[in-house]
Amino acid sequence: MRCEVVAVGTELLLGQVVDTNSSWIGEHLAGLGIDSYYQTKVGDNLDRICAVLRAAVARNDFVVVCGGLGPTPDDITREALAAVMGVGLRRDLELVESISAKFWRRGRSMPANNLQQADVPDGAEVIPVFPGTAPGLVCPIGATVVYAVPGVPWEMQTMMTEWIAEDMRRRAGVSGVIQSRTLRTWGESEGGLAERLGGVIDRLDASGTVTLAFLASGMEGLKVRLTAKADTAAEAAAMLAAEEAAVRAAIDDHLVFGTDEETMETAVLGLCRRAGLTLATAESLTGGMIATRLSAVPGASDVFRGSLVTYAAETKRNLLGVPAGPVVSEAAVRAMAAGACEQLGADCSVAVTGVAGPASADGEEPGTVWMATSVDGEIVARRHHFPFDRERTRQFTTIGILNELRLRLLSRAAS
Repeated sequence: MRCEVVAVGTELLLGQVVDTNSSWIGEHLAGLGIDSYYQTKVGDNLDRICAVLRAAVARNDFVVVCGGLGPTPDDITREALAAVMGVGLRRDLELVESISAKFWRRGRSMPANNLQQADVPDGAEVIPVFPGTAPGLVCPIGATVVYAVPGVPWEMQTMMTEWIAEDMRRRAGVSGVIQSRTLRTWGESEGGLAERLGGVIDRLDASGTVTLAFLASGMEGLKVRLTAKADTAAEAAAMLAAEEAAVRAAIDDHLVFGTDEETMETAVLGLCRRAGLTLATAESLTGGMIATRLSAVPGASDVFRGSLVTYAAETKRNLLGVPAGPVVSEAAVRAMAAGACEQLGADCSVAVTGVAGPASADGEEPGTVWMATSVDGEIVARRHHFPFDRERTRQFTTIGILNELRLRLLSRAAS
């Protein structure tokens, strides 16, 4: 079975909004065992949307149309679907009540233009799950089923996971269970991982039981996704467990920092928690980005003591005891790591200072970063150079220092 993703919105073509929805849906379809050969973007133009939809319907069993279901004049996905179906639009009074109730529960009056969100093409069904004010639609067009979902990511994802996925499986006659497990890695290139996993990949290709795919995720590292199909959930889980062990053995288990939705910060906080350690951060060029990631994890407060964002040189010296001299240096970052533990009463810490750019500082080129970790009073500092722009240098510094602490905590636990 094949499914095409059509993303609607002129803002996507202009680069004003990055289309993360299509990639998310594509990954979700793969987990369902449904092929996706095309992903298409189209602007807010009725004729062009209709042309894209007709082409998608002609070559697929399913189509997921994302976006264009809002209340503004450029939200014309409903009109396009009705035109391709050759039908008119009807106003669903039950939807009017449901949408009105959502505004009432939020203590807001409903603008009149939101009523168009209750317009449904004749012959279409409404997806029963809609967390926002935009209902999704199920539109049969010949032998193809078109699902229209909102462009707001969390609304789309809720509809996909809570209703559309099972509806697709039922219509496709998919038997058995398809499960995936994703291993999240940091510290190796995609080519390097492929070399390490060459034997595993060859064996899986020959057996055809479990598939392996690489998913590059930028500053979140590289993902290795395993997908198994079996008659029961227990059988699929057993297959995934066996292949996960094989992958970990082949690529060095320390490269894997998490599985599925586990983030680097979740992994670090978990290691601290199991060791009974508290954590603090001292940040310069990252400006609180490390602390933001740590504090976003539910329950982080039992481990994370706080952060000192010491951006200016005098602030580093006054709050963290950084000595006179260059603040982009080993001496400075060591003092920052020690000062964070002392000032915030933490057992371990991470500290970063550097030059994010675009100009040089302290005689150092942009991209130069000093990182330090303090564990049990022992400080380890390293100099790095990132060949990136300002923002990516800050992002890679954030996850890089968390990974350095993760590796030290793993070594501590093993000793």
